[in-house]
Amino acid sequence: MLHLFRRSLLSMIGLILILFIIFIAIFAPYLAIQHPTYVEVSTEQGTRRIEERWDINFQDKFIPPNSEHYFGTDDFGRDIYSMVIYGTQISLKICLMVVFSATIIGIILGGIAGYFGGKIDEILMRVTDVFLSIPYLILAIAVAAALGRSIENIMMALVLVWWPQYARLLRGQVLSIRENQYVEAARSIGANNWRILFRHVIPNSFAPLLVQITLDLGAVLLVAAGLSFIGLGAPPGTAEWGLMISSGRMHMFHSWWYATFPGLAIVITVLGFNLLGDGIRDITDPKLRR
Repeated sequence: MLHLFRRSLLSMIGLILILFIIFIAIFAPYLAIQHPTYVEVSTEQGTRRIEERWDINFQDKFIPPNSEHYFGTDDFGRDIYSMVIYGTQISLKICLMVVFSATIIGIILGGIAGYFGGKIDEILMRVTDVFLSIPYLILAIAVAAALGRSIENIMMALVLVWWPQYARLLRGQVLSIRENQYVEAARSIGANNWRILFRHVIPNSFAPLLVQITLDLGAVLLVAAGLSFIGLGAPPGTAEWGLMISSGRMHMFHSWWYATFPGLAIVITVLGFNLLGDGIRDITDPKLRR
């Protein structure tokens, strides 16, 4: 598999892009010029959360890209390069947490529905159909609007709309694999249903799920940025790419750099995930390899 992956130029480009983004996220405090402060604030629901704050310097606003501010400054004098760098952490956090949580839910529900069948399958799949019947973007907007603006609420809203597709995909795989001979052999030596499901059936159903996960990392980033763009995602002042594009769109004609560099960051990250997902799909599907 590694040999086949190395032979694919586009897959290697995708892997390099993702490793580059991960490197930036890890070493953001060392790469950035300016740094945010984090303060604890109270919400309307009576809870407390940590919010990001950037120093405001109006005499430095709308400075074009130069040797001091690589990507220029915004309408509050904040360094866009530093905000894009720190935005990498937020975007990867959203992508990984949403896809990981949705995958776990989908694996559990889809595996149980496909393996046991009967009334359990019927109930779980009808619940899944209810979620799939509502356009995922509309449902995400409704949930995010109800919960309020925060990174945590974005993740909760996206997990809620993302798990059904994983449940459906894994159920179809489990239905075909549960009748294989090695599953019958496991039953014949006395293995219980839960051991068979989580030790034999689900691991052998994971290949198409892995492709879907890689592609969905980019899709989640786009939806999260879209929610922030329309004012339902990250709170104001956060270094989140979608929010930065939303703030910069009003200044495109005289400060093109404001929205351009966060947009390029989104393009590079999504492109990397998509190229990597295509490469994994080609490796795991023998028909495509032919």
